[in-house]
Amino acid sequence: VQLQASGGGLVQAGGSLRLSCAASGRSFSRYALGWFRQAPGKDREFVAGITWNGETTLYADSVKGRFTVSRDNAKNTVFLQMSSLQPMDTAVYYCAAAWVLVRTDQYDYWGRGTQVTVSS
Repeated sequence: VQLQASGGGLVQAGGSLRLSCAASGRSFSRYALGWFRQAPGKDREFVAGITWNGETTLYADSVKGRFTVSRDNAKNTVFLQMSSLQPMDTAVYYCAAAWVLVRTDQYDYWGRGTQVTVSS
């Protein structure tokens, strides 16, 4: 599975962005997908994730209520809708695939990240 995140950019605090993660490979629909982010000087952290069928989602406490993860298996794409963005959300965002949805970074496939910058 190959992954490519897109949709990042510069946004003012309180604004919204929608990230997309496009996947190639026929097994995409069998994988759980996770979103992670890494800010300068900080460790990579789990943001949100979704099971292969979309029935279960997980969120970091810091984004709960502001971010929504979803997927469209017919289009091999996972989305991260981000609202009420704050400067603390500034980071490079990555998508990753694994057989099991977990909060750790034990994912099998990683895409290149997309930069999200939130100005105050």
